[in-house]
Amino acid sequence: MRIIIQFPEGLKAKALEEAERLEAQGHEVFLSASPCYGACDLCLDEARHVKADKIIHFGHAEFMKVQSPVKLEYVPYFSELDWKMAGELVERAASMLHEIKAKKVALVFPVQHLKSAGRVKERLEAAGLKVLMKKGGAHTQHRGQVLGCDVEAGKVKEADAVLYFGGGKFHPLGLPSSKPVLVADPHLGDAYWITDEIKRLEKKKQGSMLAASKAKTFGILVSTKCGQINLNGARMAKRMLEKKGKKAAILVANELNPIALQNFMSFEAYINTACPRINEDTESYGKPIVNLADLKRLLELMV
Repeated sequence: MRIIIQFPEGLKAKALEEAERLEAQGHEVFLSASPCYGACDLCLDEARHVKADKIIHFGHAEFMKVQSPVKLEYVPYFSELDWKMAGELVERAASMLHEIKAKKVALVFPVQHLKSAGRVKERLEAAGLKVLMKKGGAHTQHRGQVLGCDVEAGKVKEADAVLYFGGGKFHPLGLPSSKPVLVADPHLGDAYWITDEIKRLEKKKQGSMLAASKAKTFGILVSTKCGQINLNGARMAKRMLEKKGKKAAILVANELNPIALQNFMSFEAYINTACPRINEDTESYGKPIVNLADLKRLLELMV
């Protein structure tokens, strides 16, 4: 079988090892060298060009059903933890939650820590906390799982706080600041509050919204990545902006590159229909970015 394998950026160091394993089984193997930002970003174009029979996408749980002549297999990557250290970290996190008088906590995690979620829950409950694990949106597979584009599992009304168990700040920065957010990072062995950082990001997004409300010309960003494309949403945004007397054009790319977009100097702001986390990077794009989900609010702000 001819197979193309795809890894997200943090796991590409394991690509050669996996390629050798598959080749030893008699398969012809190609490695996707394109950037990979998540389970929404499949290497369908590369697979078509090399006439692959199958794509194996490592590192993420299944995100969506894709109609394609190429077979698709998701292989999640699960982090293996030293549970002496991880257990101490969870106990420290529980102590920090007690310090703010939290009794009910929403537990969230990326799929890499799915196998640890049960043990984390048990440790928190042993420390006297009630643990709530909500199912997120349609693209999540497990209770408590969060994605870069889906943090619904963290929006639990009855929770006093949210605990994110996992590495890095990317996922927890997508959570709302309406509840205190605590990160327990088992890779660093550290627990820290991230609520203030989330609030700063929310203020920056609000500033971007206000700046965009003064714009007269808009570029509407559409990604052709199979899990992000929203052409209907882009067309709707164009019509609504034009009804407000604005000029708008739809910009289409597989990977939205800030440097390439800078050459479209006519646009004063962008409407983003692709990954909703793009609007956190206004500095790179050099112009205000508003997500499609916030278009109604933007139109209300326009005079």
